Amino acid sequence: MSASGKSLLGLWLYRSGEDWAVKEDCPIPTIKAKQSSGEDRQELERVSITFTLKNQVGSLVRALQSFQDLGVNLLHIESRISDRFNNESDILVDVECEPRKLEQIGILLRREVQTMVFVKYKEQNEFTPPAPLSSTTSFDYGEMPWFPRKIFELDNAQHVLMYGSELDADHPGFKDAIYRKRREQFSQIARNYRCGQPIPKVQYTLEEIKTWGTVFNELHKLYVKHACKEYLENWPELVKYCGYKEDNIPQLQDLNVYLKRKTGFQLRPVAGYLSPRDFLSGLAFRVFHCTQYIRHSSDPFYTPEPDCCHELLGHMPLLANPSFAQFSQELGLASLGASDDDVEKLATLYFFTVEFGLCKQDGEMKVYGAGLLSSVAELRHAISSTDKIHRFDPDVTCKQECIITAYQNAYWYTDTFEEAKEKMRKFAEQIQRPFGVRYNPYTQSIEVLSNARKISDLVSELRGDICIINAALKKIGMRDSSLDLADLAQYLRSGLNSDCQETIDAISED
Repeated sequence: MSASGKSLLGLWLYRSGEDWAVKEDCPIPTIKAKQSSGEDRQELERVSITFTLKNQVGSLVRALQSFQDLGVNLLHIESRISDRFNNESDILVDVECEPRKLEQIGILLRREVQTMVFVKYKEQNEFTPPAPLSSTTSFDYGEMPWFPRKIFELDNAQHVLMYGSELDADHPGFKDAIYRKRREQFSQIARNYRCGQPIPKVQYTLEEIKTWGTVFNELHKLYVKHACKEYLENWPELVKYCGYKEDNIPQLQDLNVYLKRKTGFQLRPVAGYLSPRDFLSGLAFRVFHCTQYIRHSSDPFYTPEPDCCHELLGHMPLLANPSFAQFSQELGLASLGASDDDVEKLATLYFFTVEFGLCKQDGEMKVYGAGLLSSVAELRHAISSTDKIHRFDPDVTCKQECIITAYQNAYWYTDTFEEAKEKMRKFAEQIQRPFGVRYNPYTQSIEVLSNARKISDLVSELRGDICIINAALKKIGMRDSSLDLADLAQYLRSGLNSDCQETIDAISED
């Protein structure tokens, strides 16, 4: 069940990516119970049943025979390919029958089906499907939007808004039947993927590798001059351990292993544009949703959507940087339980930092945004458009329009990632929610800090870490005269901003 108390059917419908609906020209008939007397008379109940069948000749006929044998009338039936396996189909059946027959239906169906779910509904004129799981409410906090607490719950936060296997008419690959079929293969991998599984490796075609090579060579010329030092420092390891070169498209599973060892980030294949809420919730667990497909070969320097050139060349080098990884995760944590309006603001801030951000290094403007680092034309445009570059201010930047199919109207910079993190932390404090959140890497779960006991436990844990740091400083200071303990102490103090210090002082007085 979802956290909001929605039925398992809601999860199944949501994962299919489409809504079940009763056609307007086929209204559901009203069935009246047979007249009977005494204990035999029972009220009819509206029931929706979902079950999975192997794609075998006659399997559906045998399953439906169960309803006929019990004299149960089918009001509505639909089928579609299963999300789990290509050789299975998911069936939805809408019926109205006496409660005592439900158990008999279950017994008969179990002879034929793989899985089965029963859901009862109150009387209504039409079947209204549950809302997508990622937009339902959290049972702990009333109307607050649901968010995953355990990493495996990200399986339920995969709401693809656009693209995937369906392409718009203006997409470069829209009229290419072979490309569209290839995209469907990648979408199937993403739909079937579950948390903890190895990411399936892809045998890329010669045409796909050629497109990658064209983009790779042109962008690599620009990186040396325009990419920030944090981006460049991990490039040799990506070449050595992940196969970054012009004639090879790196595999997500290889990058997955590498990033886990570097920063604890891991990758998850995705079919297309995720909803901002679902994408940001992944970052909270240090999970980055990543595409495997590549842009159409007819226009290698343009893509209307993120593809593997964008993900692998733009994002991966910086996700291997500890400071940047923490910045990305804190953006995700700030989104958990936030209102739709706040999530939209956070998504905009992500767009103008992680995707299109700039920073100053050694007196020059450098690039760290993945959208720029994977676009030859816009990278050159952003660096040369000095009148469009402004210092990052979350309160102002969050109101900026995000443009996908053209250059941005403005770009934003900070001097360091640390500066960006501090500004984002202050912005996140404005988000209204009755608790704080923290990611526990040992249990891969989100801890909701909603009462004094939970905060006390966290303080105890942090105190242990501080003791470890203190002991290490003493030991290092005894043998390393170059270590400036005063500077380190000042750095630690600066980690507590004035608001935190006021809170600590108030607690001490009490």
